[in-house]
Amino acid sequence: MTPPWMNEAPVRTLLAALAGGGITARFVGGCVRDWVLDRPISDIDIAVDKAPETVTKVLEAADIKVVPTGLKHGTVTAIVKSRPFEITTLRRDVETDGRRAIVAFTDDWRTDAERRDFTFNALYAEPDGTIHDYFDGQVDLLAGRVRFIGDPEQRIAEDRLRVLRFFRFHARFGKPPFHGPSFDACRRNAATVSGLSGERVAKELLRTLDAPGGADAFDAMLEAGVLDHWLPEYAGSTRLRALAAREGAAREEKADALRRLAAILPVDANATAIGKRLRLSTQDSVRLQLMLDPGNAIDTTNLRASLYRLGTKLFIDRVLLDAPGDWRAALALAGSWTPPELPIGGNDALALGLKPGPKVGALIEAVERWWVAGDFSADRAACLAELKRLADAQA
Repeated sequence: MTPPWMNEAPVRTLLAALAGGGITARFVGGCVRDWVLDRPISDIDIAVDKAPETVTKVLEAADIKVVPTGLKHGTVTAIVKSRPFEITTLRRDVETDGRRAIVAFTDDWRTDAERRDFTFNALYAEPDGTIHDYFDGQVDLLAGRVRFIGDPEQRIAEDRLRVLRFFRFHARFGKPPFHGPSFDACRRNAATVSGLSGERVAKELLRTLDAPGGADAFDAMLEAGVLDHWLPEYAGSTRLRALAAREGAAREEKADALRRLAAILPVDANATAIGKRLRLSTQDSVRLQLMLDPGNAIDTTNLRASLYRLGTKLFIDRVLLDAPGDWRAALALAGSWTPPELPIGGNDALALGLKPGPKVGALIEAVERWWVAGDFSADRAACLAELKRLADAQA
């Protein structure tokens, strides 16, 4: 069966140009894996049997833009009708240090497959749909088995990030139990992930949390000791499982990896320290802290007041994390009601003759509390009257 993306004009244009230059091309990796599983396909990656300089020359001769995105590793990006395609020359490892590899180019497809991580990530497909599977990747994929190619120890020694990738791919494609030899190799090499960069680790952890089997994967990582360095605060998967169920029930709320990270942390976790360790952005670190702060709990007796106080985004986060009362009704409120703005401000206090300073802010805050307690029903005139009453009382 022909891959569905072969019906797309940019793909046909690109393959015709490569073939016209004597370059053999096969689809590889995620697009083939997801096609076998009949899952949605995003990026289309292509492997070729010629050096990147040759690929560039052939494509540019066909008026196709080429961007040298990773020449040392044999990768260029072809842009056809505004659509990017990553094209990588077949490779073999010359030297690896657990973080990066020095490669040489080859025209041997099996050699290229042998340096990949898992069996189902080494699937190649011809344009006519013929699949080349050197390590029973399709069998593993359909069985939900995540298995290293060849010796797991060697694959991990080549790139220590593969310890985390093992659990991430199991969270997305795996079924219990974990493949024993692969899991055991990850356990033996758990300490080696401490030498990775926070950015790379965070990307893998968040993508694992974002996957359907994230809870099982994190429990397995705890068992294997993989979290000891990067996330020793891990508090178990109970809240994560409940959160995932609520996200599934609330179909309009997609899985959110940062929210799921909050679900596996204790409420007293130091979000700032975790953010620095994982090199999270300042914005993500602040959001994580807000989700963990007990002071941001939902007041079930006054949902509108909580929505006003927290803002829509944080309100939704806390509803899904904590499931207060009728959480479905709370989510519905967040989608149907927009918190209003307080009808008065500091200038209105100054207009009463008050001098600028802390007293003005305190008065506005007092009026705001009164306005919220009245379910936001007071209009500007009523708020001005309350402001004057409070100001006169303090005169």
